[in-house]
Amino acid sequence: MIHPFNTAALPATPWKNGGGTTREIVCQPVGAGMDSFDWRVSIATIAAAGPFSAFPGVDRVILLLDGAGVHLQGGGIDHRLDTPGVPFAFPGDVALGCQLLGGASTDFNVMVRRGRVQAEVRVLTTAEDISADCGLLLAMRGAWQLGDFPCAPGHGLWWDAPMQFAATPQTADALLVAVHLRKIGL
Repeated sequence: MIHPFNTAALPATPWKNGGGTTREIVCQPVGAGMDSFDWRVSIATIAAAGPFSAFPGVDRVILLLDGAGVHLQGGGIDHRLDTPGVPFAFPGDVALGCQLLGGASTDFNVMVRRGRVQAEVRVLTTAEDISADCGLLLAMRGAWQLGDFPCAPGHGLWWDAPMQFAATPQTADALLVAVHLRKIGL
């Protein structure tokens, strides 16, 4: 089943440490908590320096959507997330510190339970046929036609069963975040 979404309509939940907010797009299975999800996709606004939450047994991919970005350090990781549209994968077990590289930034986050789901995150600029067990598409910039769904920036869709459809850019500046998820232990 296909689930359209508009990121502007998602409720923002403040972080416990006051350093930002999260807008959850999807968490599977439905009703799963932070200790029991198989996969989760969200958008976070990072407004202050501080620690990233550690998620043992979870693999993460983060991608800068807007802002100057952040510098992530800890556990052998030293990465500047400062170019929009470039995915960065890292193990969620690692306790990372986060420093702002300017003002607040907005990031796209994918988390998958290791041993159950694998994620591939890419940014598309040209038409592509999409086929995946489950996944998510987010129009980052420009307009897209996603199967039967027209998508403006900040809009997208996710699905939780095998699906095939065409993703076609409608404007020259179009960027689409494509998350392909493969269930491996379910």
